[in-house]
Amino acid sequence: MCYGYQANSLVNRKVDNTMTKNWPYKTPGIPDESFNQSDAVPGPTKEEIRVITIAKGRLNEGQVVIDVGCGTGGLTVEAALQVGVKGKVYAFDEDEAAVTLTKSNLQKFGVEGNVSLAKGKAPEALIALPNADAIFIGGGGVSLRAVIQTAHYKLKPAGRIVINAIQLETATTAIAELKALGYKDIDVTSISVAKGKSTNSGTMMVARNPITIVTATRTAGGQL
Repeated sequence: MCYGYQANSLVNRKVDNTMTKNWPYKTPGIPDESFNQSDAVPGPTKEEIRVITIAKGRLNEGQVVIDVGCGTGGLTVEAALQVGVKGKVYAFDEDEAAVTLTKSNLQKFGVEGNVSLAKGKAPEALIALPNADAIFIGGGGVSLRAVIQTAHYKLKPAGRIVINAIQLETATTAIAELKALGYKDIDVTSISVAKGKSTNSGTMMVARNPITIVTATRTAGGQL
């Protein structure tokens, strides 16, 4: 099942003024509770992690972005708002429930016009997509190495690859694979966020799971 690859489909309609109907700001950081959510689909990627992830992608208007494993669609929506009506985001997930939920969030934030959404599994689903200026990878599981390898060949020169890891093993695998592909300046950032929660006596800080963000830039010369 696929949304967005047919010219006359819902998600390829021209983006209109509804793009900003639920987020009238240029900066990323849509509150978590603003997204449609489901117990069947993890996410969304937490607000502060999304902000840093988008920043690491170094997006500009008119760029092409790929979101591997879109889940709830939080990063997909944020990326679509950043690249604007002249850009394009290609998002996919192997879970049908995730695709349906992401579609509802694209519609909620009015960005369905510049997002192509599909059900698909990485790395296979990456192959048919156009080359991108930035590729976001969430997790990757046992196929992470193959996903990174395929993403590498889908990146334009000077393109950015951003990998979010909950588990340490995911981060170390990502770093090792990027090194094997010849990337030199690999940025590794561990993010720990605590949010305030009101109690009867004041405000208690509640920690969230730390996330490691691994980022690298493909050299401008093309093949590494």
